[in-house]
Parts: sequence; C-alpha cells; structure tokens
Amino acid sequence: MNDPIVTVAAPAKLNLYLHVTGKRDDGYHLLDSLIAFADIGDEIKARAAADGSLTLAVRGPFAKDLAEETDNLVLRAAKRLRAAAGIDAGAHMVLEKRLPVASGIGGGSADAAAALKALTRLWGVTLPETEMRALALELGADVPICWVGEPAFVGGIGDEIDAAPKLPTVPLLLVNARVPVSTPAVFKARTGGFQPADRFKETPIDAAHLAFLLKARGNGLTDAACTYCPPVAGVLAALEATDAPLLARMSGSGGTCFALYETMEQALAAADMLYQAEPEWWIAAGHLRTPDSGLH
Repeated sequence: MNDPIVTVAAPAKLNLYLHVTGKRDDGYHLLDSLIAFADIGDEIKARAAADGSLTLAVRGPFAKDLAEETDNLVLRAAKRLRAAAGIDAGAHMVLEKRLPVASGIGGGSADAAAALKALTRLWGVTLPETEMRALALELGADVPICWVGEPAFVGGIGDEIDAAPKLPTVPLLLVNARVPVSTPAVFKARTGGFQPADRFKETPIDAAHLAFLLKARGNGLTDAACTYCPPVAGVLAALEATDAPLLARMSGSGGTCFALYETMEQALAAADMLYQAEPEWWIAAGHLRTPDSGLH
C-alpha cells in the first residue's frame, strides 16, 4: 500500500501596495502593505519517511536556480516544525518550482509556508496559531502572511497581520524579466523619507474599484528597484503599454510586476502581446485568489 501524499499549493504573493513606514534600530524596515495571492504558484508534496529522514527534491522550470542551495527554506521549515512539535517524524518532499527565484512574489516564503501546512497535516501536528506564526517569522518576514494565505494588511516587519476587506476575483498578469533582484540591495538603494500607513476600509466591488483604491497608494521600493535593476522599469513600461490595464505595479522589492485587468480575455491578450515582444520573459496570467473563509 502506498503512503498517503499531502499536496499543498504555494501561491505567488502580491504586494498590491507597499509603503515603507520607518526603520528600526536593528536595521529592519517597517512596512504597511496589502498582500494578496494569485492562483499561480509552486506546489509542495510530502509523504512520510519511516526512517525519520527529511529529504527534498526540487523539480520544475526554476529548479535549476535552487541547485546551489545547501539549506533550502523548505528543509529549514521542516526542521523547525519538527523541533517545535518535539517529534522525530520524517518526510520526503517534492517542490515543484514554477515561480522565479528572488522575484518579489514570495516564492521561497510561500514554499516554506506550504511545507509547514503539508507537514502539520502529514504529522498530525496541532500547535497554537500564535506559535505557528512565530515559527514562520523565524524563517522569514513574508512567511507568516504566506502561512495565513489570505488577503491581509501586513505591518511591522511582517509580523503584524490584520484582516483586509474581501477582494474581488480580478484577472491579472505577472511578468518577470528573469533577472534576480536582491531585496537588501533594493532597500540599500532606496532614497527619500518614509511613507504613512494608508489602509482602506472600503470593500472593492470589482476590479476597477480595487484599482482605484490602489492607485491612491504605491510601492515605495519601485524607484530603488528600477535604479538597481533597470529591466524592472522595462517590465513596468511594457505592462502599461498593454491594452487597458487597470493598474501596473511592481510587487515587493521586485523584479516581478503585475497588471490588473477587467477581463481574463484582456489579460490573456496582454500575455500574448508581451510574449511576442519578449519571448525570454516569464509571463503568467491568472486571478487573485479570493478564499471565502475568514482570516485564521
């Protein structure tokens, strides 16, 4: 009899807006962001290992970009969870790597969070939510929100997570020039002051309403990312030049950018246009994920 396999999606994380609100004495920046997720992403599969070992195989179009990693975040997540639960269980895991690495859409963080979800199910671990979020934060600033996996306002260094209004299902396009972008380097390149937190309470009724609310806000790292990595500016310009984008914006510290559209037909037409012009770019069309469940 085959061992059961637990499969968990690791969706791309999108900063619909991102304001840099301050900086702590220890050098960490404080942020205010509305984070949502796309129905595009990586995937984790896990099955029990009777010998107690933890193994990870990485497959997919971006697997080669993780080939040199000796301490993958997925394995670190597994080891932290096992230690926190006080168990000696093992697992064989497979990561299907479909998202670009170092691209501002939380691929590694989403993978780590998906590993935590898969292994809590596989091993029957039931730790308190506060403990799981603290464990996630130890792995990285974006891992807690990826653990939550639902649209939310995020503050502090990623540790303050508050429920956001329900978002509509919006067609979107993700584009990356296949140039890795270093988050520390972008923060180092950033100039100017800080931005205020600017959360909204309205529930956007459709894609146009959401885009209207987002246009009043921005991404405070865009100029720095474009200076550090000029191809990001090219991706943004290309998205803005597609037919009828409601909004074009960079996610996180780059270099993935996204555009929102009224219809999936428009998003797919934009994807086709960009692929014809830039066949080497990573281009993916999809939707914002809008789970019906509340923030857990």
